[in-house]
Amino acid sequence: MQLDRAFFARSVHEVAPELIGATFLVDGVGGIIVEVEAYHHTEPAAHSYRGETPRNRVMFGPPGFVYVYRSYGIHWCVNFVCEPKGSASAVLIRAVEPTDGIETMRRRRRLEDIRALCSGPGKLTEALGITNAHNELALDAAPLALYSRMTSDVEVITGVRIGLTKAVELPWRYGLKGSKFLSKPFPDPPKSSSRAAQATKRSRALP
Repeated sequence: MQLDRAFFARSVHEVAPELIGATFLVDGVGGIIVEVEAYHHTEPAAHSYRGETPRNRVMFGPPGFVYVYRSYGIHWCVNFVCEPKGSASAVLIRAVEPTDGIETMRRRRRLEDIRALCSGPGKLTEALGITNAHNELALDAAPLALYSRMTSDVEVITGVRIGLTKAVELPWRYGLKGSKFLSKPFPDPPKSSSRAAQATKRSRALP
C-alpha cells in the first residue's frame, strides 16, 4: 500500500520507527528503508531549531513532503517532513537496502558492492539520483513513491544519532535489526555481569 501524506501527520517519534521496512523509490529506483533519524524542532540538532529560513522552509509546511539539503557542501541528504504544519520536524533517511534499479544505482555510485550502494545518507541520495531538484516534492506523487512494510515481522532497534555535536544523547536513531545495509552498526546493549547480578542479590539478602 502506498503511504499518503496523512501517514506523516503524526509525531515524528511515531513516524520514524514505522518507516523502517517501508520501500522508498525515486523514478522506480530504491529499496527498503533500514535506518533513519528523527529530528524535532525543540532540540538544537534540528535545522528548524532557530526558526524558518529559505533553506528549511519546507519543514514548516504540511507533512508528507521532502526536505533535501546539502551536507558540508558535498552530499545531498533527504528528509521526510512530519507533524502538522508549523511543527518543523522531519525524519532523515540514513540507509536503504537496494531492491529496485540496482544496476542504475551501481552506475551512479560507480561501484558493485550492493551493501555499499545506499549505506549512508549521502550514498543513498547519489544512488537514487536525489538532488535539490527534489526538494519540496510530495512523497505520494511521482517521481517519488513510498510503500508500507510488506510484513509485520520487523524488529526495530534504537540508538543515538550519528555525527552530531548537539543533543548527542537523544536515542532517536532507528534501524532494522540484523540488517547488513546500515550506515553504521548499532552498539550492542550493555550486558550485566552475572557476578554483579549475584552480588546484588546477596546485598539485598543482607539484613
